[in-house]
Amino acid sequence: MKTRNLVLASLFTALIAAGTFIRIPLPVCPMTLQPLFVCLSGIFLGKLYGAVSVICYIALGLLGLPVFAMGGGFGCILNPTFGFIIGFVLQASVTGLIVRKGSPTIGRMLAGCFSGLILMYAVGLIYFMFISRFYLGNFSPDTMLVSCLLIPFPKDAAMCAFAAFLGRRFLRSTHFSNYCK
Repeated sequence: MKTRNLVLASLFTALIAAGTFIRIPLPVCPMTLQPLFVCLSGIFLGKLYGAVSVICYIALGLLGLPVFAMGGGFGCILNPTFGFIIGFVLQASVTGLIVRKGSPTIGRMLAGCFSGLILMYAVGLIYFMFISRFYLGNFSPDTMLVSCLLIPFPKDAAMCAFAAFLGRRFLRSTHFSNYCK
């Protein structure tokens, strides 16, 4: 592992954590800027180091640092929205995989960002349903769909589009894409 790659992964770990604190509180699932920074980590760092930055973020939160929207500590695993945080690993990895397959065209960037976002939502919603039904015992499909999908998804989709345009512009204007392979 190159030192530069680890430093960049650490930078994106910090950005993802900072994105937690820029949020719109909602009753069930708060809206944050985390998906934007997770998407950018996949674009700029690639599938491996993008995922490493998210895994480090999750490890910091599980160790007790309050970097999650619901706080920090190992007990956060039992929060129904923790599945979205797990989904961030797939989001960064898939985004990096698709974006780094060829030249950084806007189509490839958008495909990578939206593929990662859809996987993140799939993992998050399945986890939400599982924890709500089997652990908390109060699963409501209507609440899940409205609070965890219909309200935050348009914002996250707009952030993915912004990340794709930003990533394409940055990757075309620099040699950043050669740093992390």
